[in-house]
Amino acid sequence: MVASVPFVYRFHPMARQAREETASGRVGRLLTVRGAYLQDWLLDAGESNWRVDPQVSGRSRAFGDIGSHLVDLLEFVSGERIVRLSAATAIAHPRRGGVEVVTEDAAALTVELSGGALGSLMVSQVNAGRKNQLTLELAGADGSVFFDQEHPDELWLGRTDGSMTISRDPATMGQDASRLSVVPSGHPMGYLDAFTAFARDTYARIGGEHLPGLPTFADGARANRIIDAVLASAESGAWVDVAPVGEPVSEAVSEQVTAL
Repeated sequence: MVASVPFVYRFHPMARQAREETASGRVGRLLTVRGAYLQDWLLDAGESNWRVDPQVSGRSRAFGDIGSHLVDLLEFVSGERIVRLSAATAIAHPRRGGVEVVTEDAAALTVELSGGALGSLMVSQVNAGRKNQLTLELAGADGSVFFDQEHPDELWLGRTDGSMTISRDPATMGQDASRLSVVPSGHPMGYLDAFTAFARDTYARIGGEHLPGLPTFADGARANRIIDAVLASAESGAWVDVAPVGEPVSEAVSEQVTAL
């Protein structure tokens, strides 16, 4: 049986190229990471949605809804796991449509990756003017790479001796990124193309072909582990270990805990 989870931002060709940059060693050992997923559709107190009801959407809203995509993309592109985090959450409006709000509009995280890199992540559905800005920057000992899904045909590469922005071009991209680049260079690709690629790879797996990068139920369970850790940290104000799937989330506070 094949089961996949629509973490579709993995399927932007330039997101795969960012993964190529890190996996190839061109970025070097990761030192810091920086990411954000910002929207504004719940900025007004009069706005509401089924996601605001925890009986329908669960205990986490902004992070569960869009933060899950951010942390999946971070772990996928970096090839590393978030091993512990410290988080704070905020509610912009205590009531929406006369109903008490109990799930977060925003979350801010400090994370530590398995290779020792530190990072900061911001998730918000109340950032005026930001419609769907998912960004990720990985900074290593030899260079940096920055992806912005609102400009999915570009990738920024940083070096101490100069930086540049490269455009999607199968002739200069890695093999996995090139196979997802299904229209000629200069013709834009975007969100719907990423969804199409996700569906195409799912059907390919059903047919017995094993293409890299298909998000499975294990990846969905992994995202839920991180959501659990975010909520636990926000409640305790302490660092929380992110347990592997199948193990309980540890709320033990290390000697290096910094209260928020």
